[in-house]
Amino acid sequence: MERHFSCTACGKCCYGLLPLTIDDALAHADKFPLVVIWTPVRQGGRSFRVTADLGITIELKKRKLAAVRIAPTAYIPPTFSCPELTDEGLCAIHAAKPQRCRTMPFSAYRDEKDQDDLMIPRSGWVCDTSDEAPVVYRDKRIIGREDFAGEREQLVRDAAILKPYAEWLLDSVPSLRMELQKLAMKPGGGRVVVAFSTLIPRLPKVDIYAFAEKQLPVMQDFAQRTARDPALADYHRRYVDCAAEWEQITRRRP
Repeated sequence: MERHFSCTACGKCCYGLLPLTIDDALAHADKFPLVVIWTPVRQGGRSFRVTADLGITIELKKRKLAAVRIAPTAYIPPTFSCPELTDEGLCAIHAAKPQRCRTMPFSAYRDEKDQDDLMIPRSGWVCDTSDEAPVVYRDKRIIGREDFAGEREQLVRDAAILKPYAEWLLDSVPSLRMELQKLAMKPGGGRVVVAFSTLIPRLPKVDIYAFAEKQLPVMQDFAQRTARDPALADYHRRYVDCAAEWEQITRRRP
């Protein structure tokens, strides 16, 4: 089976949560509201193996396992477009855009053989998937896989940091493990949102005060933008809490 795809660079797919590599999260801390999202994948589920390789595993009942993906993420409501789109709907940071954007429509968080459904346009997409568009996927192999391979290499490097971070936080916050176990057993799964500040201590070369000064105005801006929409109450609460934490950190700067 072949899949055809051509991106029109219209920006219509640039909505909602955006998983980032650690380097991309740090590079764009003045643009995106950052969190760490933990997503359990039950044993036997799609991309369990690659999730376990890049993340961690936790035990469930009856000796079952769940793999957990730990992803630094631009925490943007699904109804919000990317804050770096121009008025014309084009990427304002194209030359330095995140690796996740470069790899689309594919995802290095999945096995290469498990990409087929990612090329089915979502509502609002105008990407060309007709037979006239280039063939990008054939016999469960990506054609022109440089971006996919680049993202996978970055995720493997990040795993050396994210795995020990995850184990440390699970030991420090037992309720986090219980919440992940509960979500893994729930039909449809789910995710846990964790403050990005929990990851900073595992990044020794990062100046936490300089980072906080970048994140604070971003969180404050998104808190304002979500303040009057009841449907975005969870997002608003997260932005307010994160802004308060980053503000406290900036005040402690020597």
